[in-house]
Amino acid sequence: MTKITKNIVALAGGVGGSKLAYGLAQIVAPEHLTIIVNTGDDFEHLGLYIAPDLDTVMYTLAGVNNPATGWGVKDESWNMMAAMARYAGPTWFQLGDRDLATHLLRTKWLSDNYTYNWVTKELCRRLGVRCAVLPMTEEPVRTMVQTEEGELAFQEYFVKRKCEPVVTALRYAGAEAAQPSREVVNALRQSDAIILCPSNPLLSIDPILALPTMRRVMAASRSPKIAVSPLVGGQALKGPAAKLMKELNMDVSATGVAQHLHDVLTDFVIDHADAAEEQAIKDLGLRTLVTGTIMTNNETKVQLAQEILDFIGVA
Repeated sequence: MTKITKNIVALAGGVGGSKLAYGLAQIVAPEHLTIIVNTGDDFEHLGLYIAPDLDTVMYTLAGVNNPATGWGVKDESWNMMAAMARYAGPTWFQLGDRDLATHLLRTKWLSDNYTYNWVTKELCRRLGVRCAVLPMTEEPVRTMVQTEEGELAFQEYFVKRKCEPVVTALRYAGAEAAQPSREVVNALRQSDAIILCPSNPLLSIDPILALPTMRRVMAASRSPKIAVSPLVGGQALKGPAAKLMKELNMDVSATGVAQHLHDVLTDFVIDHADAAEEQAIKDLGLRTLVTGTIMTNNETKVQLAQEILDFIGVA
């Protein structure tokens, strides 16, 4: 099959984002596909630098992800965590034995002063990922969750507390002083299409857009900019997007996502289940594609990617 040779850039994070990234990677030539990944949920744990969204995207593109959990590596073993439990050490964040190799190498290379982009590129290369996968910035940005119990680091809220505290605000610490890397800016400027994957708009997309020049660079691009709603029938397929939107007094719907992101978009994709919302989204000035957005296997990932590229005219 002849692959698409237009420059496609996708903004992604989490399971939904990684699924569409996989679909795009099957139909776009690798030298023409760039995935910009949220790093707001990066953190240090047990002395290791952990990058959950980057790893989810990287493992999915490499075909080694665990489809049952949506995170981590398939055929994983847990000997290290069992030993950690014997020491009564912290086990709230699960690190599988295979997954651990990624964190060890990333931490070693970063401590040797290699850039974050180089480290990510090298990990991807060794896993056989051929398209460009870029951290959104080389500089530290951390998603912080303000709750009724006080402010929590994102992984403490998401994993340790299982998203239970009521959220009152979010902030992206360090974003105001960070910048997208030169590679990120160049990819956006040279793009023929920019796709916001069906990732959590508040936790995976907003940290990317919070970088000072990101919205300006995107606005300057004349390429179509299309987002896929991560909500279907007012529910998130995975993760706390609907819960967060409700607690932050947002409209918990595909329309609510479109309202939140419409200033950087030209087009929006919703599921058949939300077809009744199409006119409200068009009223925001967006063209709409109504299709099946639930990606249950590799075939549906590719199908959605193809439909999106057909719709915006770059296939």
